[in-house]
Amino acid sequence: MNDDPSRASARLPVDESREHLMVGIARMTYQQDKTLTEIAAETGLNRWQVSRLLQEARDLGIVRIEIVPRTLRHPGLETRLTRTFGLRDAVVVPGPVEQGVESVAQAAGQYLAAMKPKPRVIGVSWGRTMAAVAHWLPPDWADGVTVVQINGTVAPVPGIAYHNDVAEIFARKGRGHMIPLPVPAIVGERLTREVLEKDRIVSDVLARARAAQVLAFSLGVAGDDSVLMRSGNVMKSEMAALVQAGAVGDVLGHFIDRRGRIVDPDLDARTIGLTLPDLTARERVIGIAAGPRKREVTLGALKAGLVNILVTDEATATFALEHAHDR
Repeated sequence: MNDDPSRASARLPVDESREHLMVGIARMTYQQDKTLTEIAAETGLNRWQVSRLLQEARDLGIVRIEIVPRTLRHPGLETRLTRTFGLRDAVVVPGPVEQGVESVAQAAGQYLAAMKPKPRVIGVSWGRTMAAVAHWLPPDWADGVTVVQINGTVAPVPGIAYHNDVAEIFARKGRGHMIPLPVPAIVGERLTREVLEKDRIVSDVLARARAAQVLAFSLGVAGDDSVLMRSGNVMKSEMAALVQAGAVGDVLGHFIDRRGRIVDPDLDARTIGLTLPDLTARERVIGIAAGPRKREVTLGALKAGLVNILVTDEATATFALEHAHDR
């Protein structure tokens, strides 16, 4: 192997083409995962020259390496959350609000991948946050997992394509298969929900969801940003009435107030999927929430015991602790 700099098979350029060569080598190294030997063969250089150009690229700032600790958490807030709300566990991502959904979703994906024992069956919801969690799940996070959708779907919203493929991504990355719940999240009449839930296929999916060892879902908002309203499952007048009655968000389509109580029983009777009592009976129920608009619904879910594992941001965790004993 020719690694001696005095025996280089090609001379390194000293003009502008040198920088182009550095960029190309950096891309082959960090984007295409090629070895020094492979890069040397492709460029006509030797391994020493490739290594030298990579180091020069780092020195010049062409390549910047960022170290992101996988265990970036806020243990103090996590301990306080678990004690205050009787949680099984909590993951709090420190840092400014601007980090948004992605940092919390990344933490949730890492948490799911590290679970022991690995779940054989996991129930998941849909939504933008859950799509981000699915993105951050590492390949082979599980081995043959069954992923069950635990709430009904919504009609496509123009410009938003994230809600109906979460379970499929979870299953594909976990070398398993998914079981969809092929019904609307909220229907127009209570009788319609009752008839649909008696259907053999739907009832079987719900039974599998209730038997899942782990549930993971994001918390939804109330108001104009609610996907349930934007998709047509909840009418604008209904949403206005929900907010007026104290709704702060939804848990799997069930709109709750700041204390975790159902706001509109009639609307709730039209909601298809796991119920709130279903959540309190499971071993690991993971709620995922980030951002200012999710703070009050997170507080309500915690007060009602609807989650026993919370993955959230520092500001939301602090808000929940500050208002834990509000009357």
